[in-house]
Amino acid sequence: MNTLEILERLISFPTVSRDSNLKLIGFVDSFLSERGIRTRLVHNADGTKANLFAAVGPSGLPGILLSGHTDVVPVDGQAWSYDPFRLTLRGGRLYGRGTADMKGFLACAMRAADAARRRELKTPLWLSFSHDEEVGCIGVRSLIEVMAAEELRPALCIVGEPTSMQVATGHKGKTALKADCFGTEAHSAFAPNALNALHLACDFVSTLRRTQERIAASSTGDAGCEVPYTTIHAARIDGGIAANIVPSRSTVWFEIRNAAADDPERLVGQLNRDAECIVHAARSISEAADIRISVRNTYPGLDTPHDDPAVEFVKSLVGRASVMKVPFGTEGGLFAEGVGAPTVICGPGSMDQGHKPDEFVETEQIGSCEQMMYRLVDRLEAGI
Repeated sequence: MNTLEILERLISFPTVSRDSNLKLIGFVDSFLSERGIRTRLVHNADGTKANLFAAVGPSGLPGILLSGHTDVVPVDGQAWSYDPFRLTLRGGRLYGRGTADMKGFLACAMRAADAARRRELKTPLWLSFSHDEEVGCIGVRSLIEVMAAEELRPALCIVGEPTSMQVATGHKGKTALKADCFGTEAHSAFAPNALNALHLACDFVSTLRRTQERIAASSTGDAGCEVPYTTIHAARIDGGIAANIVPSRSTVWFEIRNAAADDPERLVGQLNRDAECIVHAARSISEAADIRISVRNTYPGLDTPHDDPAVEFVKSLVGRASVMKVPFGTEGGLFAEGVGAPTVICGPGSMDQGHKPDEFVETEQIGSCEQMMYRLVDRLEAGI
């Protein structure tokens, strides 16, 4: 199978994060196993999803790891011109959910493994295909735990998120949180005698805004990021039943995207102290007043030094001298922290096309990724 034939099969599996990815993983496992490539599956707790690890070449040596996720975002409510789960070629563009984010890279990686197994590699090639990346980089963690326990440390990790085949060395970390706000319920005719949880929520959102303004004004910044400082924003407020009932509970959903130099745990600690001040004032109305902040999900940022040999190596594969940072999160920081792998991000397509109707990757981008893979296999055969 050539790369586009592989991609056509991958797109045909509707691996939205809320659903199982096992049919796609089964296809990949069969494709690799039939070619004599060693594979291993790491399932989630209920067995409905799996990560795949594959290895080509000699055992017992650090490999070059090609990392990608198998899940995609939903297409619900989006106006597609084409069937999102059928690969469609039009005018040099390959349309389908996941073509850019990031099954195009997976197809190139599988084709590279097929080419590598025909060579006498001196340095092994490893593949990592994960689940549930789109909902917080959840799935890959169990695979990283297995790799760490077995001391499988890659010499280099290439995360194939779409960068238009530019070499990216980093991105911000992310912490998703919620603040549950508690007040007292009452008939709206007696609203001043009750404690409105939505008012607590609004007070807390005001704190988030002031915190953001302070960060933006005082941060030294990261010039490599489009927004060079840590960001914090409220995404949703829930609460209330009817207009004539003072609500006793409300929830603020919010997010921190931290620059590499900033510690999100320190920021969460400050927000807890700010919440305590709001609660202290509100308890003059009701002892029931409370704001409880909890972390829903977090993953680290990535900040690989520009002069790291891994960066120079990947630059030589793609023929580019410049590097960049990406505005979105990846599994890269988890590999860097979990197994100590020097990590870069480089893959076909643009995230400008991701998560939207009529997602596409250009055939030229797939061709460029194939060329990177051919050069990589040559270097693995030569021993880097």
